[in-house]
Amino acid sequence: MLDVRRMQVLRAVVTSGSITGAAANLGYTPSAVSQQVAALEKQAGIPLLERVGRGVRPTEAGQLLSRHAAVISGQVAEAETALADLRARVTGLLTIRYFATAGATLVAPALARLRQEHPALRLDLGMTDPRDPLTEVAEGRADLAVVVRPRGRTREGVRLVHLLDDPYRAVLPAGHPLAAKRVLDLTDLADEPWVRGDGPGPCLDPVIEGCAAAGFSPDFVVESEDHTTAQGFVAAGLGIGLVPALGLTNRHPDVVVREVRGPEPVRVIQAAVREASSGRPALRSLLTALRDVAAR
Repeated sequence: MLDVRRMQVLRAVVTSGSITGAAANLGYTPSAVSQQVAALEKQAGIPLLERVGRGVRPTEAGQLLSRHAAVISGQVAEAETALADLRARVTGLLTIRYFATAGATLVAPALARLRQEHPALRLDLGMTDPRDPLTEVAEGRADLAVVVRPRGRTREGVRLVHLLDDPYRAVLPAGHPLAAKRVLDLTDLADEPWVRGDGPGPCLDPVIEGCAAAGFSPDFVVESEDHTTAQGFVAAGLGIGLVPALGLTNRHPDVVVREVRGPEPVRVIQAAVREASSGRPALRSLLTALRDVAAR
């Protein structure tokens, strides 16, 4: 069987017209080039070069092998290019989990961009478990989850990537006396009946903690599980509420929204990434898209 590397040495000799020239181009010694050609001639069973003055020229067999060496070199280059394209291509399946308000405002536009840039990518989308949003990522059943920063230590094998800080706003019925103020102190709401827009968990925690820092505990008279419904109860005059800014993209026409301070509750939205998947081009592209959307 002919040695492909020796064929490439022969091609270098034919191209340069001399053993010395081929050695200089390849970074070999002239004797090493001569040994490689001699070994190839032994494999081929026929002379491949003949001396002409101070140089050499290929025999008919030498020309034949040199042409095939050029073809092989081109095919290797094509294979390397194709392999590099494959490594860089964003393909396969991404399993993504998210919570409701992040789905509409962050995940959907990020995925629209991702699909446009990488149409071969397949997506598995679903809601996070509000009680334990990191489990699927930690156990390898999801590659990424958009979450509100959980309390305490993160799970092993999970890395949290900051996306944005989402401040809470006071939502009041139209005509409420406090609507005359441009910015409310949190203590202004201490004696009001409250409408809750989140269940217990990391989205409600900033509200509870903010009120505690202001010296009171909110009196929840209505409980709901989404911000749209909560705004409906507020508009009906049943109470006031705190809703994160992302939850106000579909604002009810009969409510007034005001900033709050002293303190301003904020929920921190992050991407929980499975560390074992963090090197995937698809996941890196998704994180870039999420960060770009969050920045806007």
